[in-house]
Amino acid sequence: MAGRLQRILNHFQDDLIEKCVHKNEISYCPKDALFLGLDSSTQGLKAIIIDASTKVVYEEGLNFDKDLPHYKTEGGVYHGKGNDSLAVTAPSLMFAEAIDLLFQRICRSGKVDLSKVAAISGSGQQHGSVYWNLGSKYRLNNLSAANDLRSQLKDAFAIPNGPIWMDSSTNAYCQRMESLCGGPQQVADISGSRAYERFTGQQISKIIDQMPENYKRCERISLVSSFINSVLTGEYQSIDGSDACGMNMMDILNMDWSEDLLNAVVSPPGSFLTKSERERAVDLLRYKLGAPAWSHEVSGPIHRYFQEKYGFSGNCIVLNSSGDNPNTVSGLKLESPGDVAISLGTSDTVLAILSTNKIMPSGVEGHILRNPSDPNSCMAMLCIKNGSLTRENIRDKSGFSSWDEFNKSLENSPVGNSGNIGFYFLEAEITPRYNATGVFRFNSDGKPVTKFPSHSIEARAIIEGQLLNMRSHAKGVGLDKPRRVIATGGASVNKSILQTMSNIFGAPVYTADTANTAALGSAYRALHGYNSSVAGRYLPYGTTFPTGSSELALIAKPQPQAVSIYEKMLDQYASLEKQVLQS
Repeated sequence: MAGRLQRILNHFQDDLIEKCVHKNEISYCPKDALFLGLDSSTQGLKAIIIDASTKVVYEEGLNFDKDLPHYKTEGGVYHGKGNDSLAVTAPSLMFAEAIDLLFQRICRSGKVDLSKVAAISGSGQQHGSVYWNLGSKYRLNNLSAANDLRSQLKDAFAIPNGPIWMDSSTNAYCQRMESLCGGPQQVADISGSRAYERFTGQQISKIIDQMPENYKRCERISLVSSFINSVLTGEYQSIDGSDACGMNMMDILNMDWSEDLLNAVVSPPGSFLTKSERERAVDLLRYKLGAPAWSHEVSGPIHRYFQEKYGFSGNCIVLNSSGDNPNTVSGLKLESPGDVAISLGTSDTVLAILSTNKIMPSGVEGHILRNPSDPNSCMAMLCIKNGSLTRENIRDKSGFSSWDEFNKSLENSPVGNSGNIGFYFLEAEITPRYNATGVFRFNSDGKPVTKFPSHSIEARAIIEGQLLNMRSHAKGVGLDKPRRVIATGGASVNKSILQTMSNIFGAPVYTADTANTAALGSAYRALHGYNSSVAGRYLPYGTTFPTGSSELALIAKPQPQAVSIYEKMLDQYASLEKQVLQS
């Protein structure tokens, strides 16, 4: 395969490549070539196709529930019942059938020529896993265009319905891992995150414990991202190192599976293995996983199945796919330490680029992952459950009839809220970890109060409280001095909130007019990985984009006096948070 891959790259380099200079780097731009990004999310599969200038030329998508109704999913998933009510899974075969259906739609549209696609990369819902049955490698190698993927892969899975990110049924396995490894901080120091129920290591441990025969029949374990590449190339493909950070199994510093964490995975609660049995079990799991790979590397050429059925060129290559959160970083073009993206949605998410000397979290909240766009840096991720719905709830209870009215109150109240601080946990919170609900208000003396003196103080308290929470915990995972913030999500249209965000983070805030950022990020990475492959070396991610290209709009600049006030509030906020968590 390596020889064929080199011939493909030589073909493009000799016959199709014109060299363009972007930011003082040589970038290889295939004439008329296209680059395809796929995003297999919880609810559906999307495709975005860009040209060499990164212009989007085509988009397509499908919904699992609506377009593949025979799987009878709800929101793309199955919810567990009875004693396993916390389990959430998705049918692996559905992911494969969706690829066929999506490509059929692209071909029927007549709007794009798939023979011009030079490279493909993908995005998969993070933490979702697929368990290949014995003999499935042969099935993949020998896919025939005379039949569809569903009929050829229907018996390819040792576990037909694999666990996904919504699963929370593995708490006992999390406790076991942290106990065996010396505590949550030790697990975080190795893997970038403490043990989480949705992480793949805990899911595998549960399968070993509760479905041992299925585990024995499994010859390879994929994430949804590497599953996409395995199907596209007809070979088992490596798990991308960035996506592997969401498994609680990889040593994030060394980019390899951790012996200690693998040992914890194969030793579920109640198991008593001898030393030699444990060593064999770890070796077997390592074999089933394969070795992690760098995000910008090539998986291989596209399989003849897709050439014959959909017209892809035999010269089309497949770049390693990654998770949806890493691809969002790529889609927003975050590339330098200090770059931050904040998604203000139903839940809020903070994504930030860190240098490699800051990959170890100082606490046990949040996640550190390898940066899919740059092997020399990492990314931090914080998930805050109480987002837009909590903001709307407090707005309504405070008597504001609209966001315009709320914003006027926010703009006319003093920065820092005269020392009043609020914590609003209408749902059990992830960051900080708070497994209960409640609203906690403190006056300027740090004393708890049942209510604030006015609605305007309440309005500012909810916005400042949420943003101080982000800033405080971002510092906890190594983000000391933000360079810029890119705001996305529904609430990113609210300029009053974004001005407060700019002041609390002490950085300019931009908005990105970009939808489907995970799919777009995988298309960008297909182009970037292709260029790197042709160049024979990793090219800086920024060389993917033409000089001066940007979809960012500057919305707010930090106001020095306000920044100073919030810097002083951070210690007070952290102290009050401890009181709340202890309560």
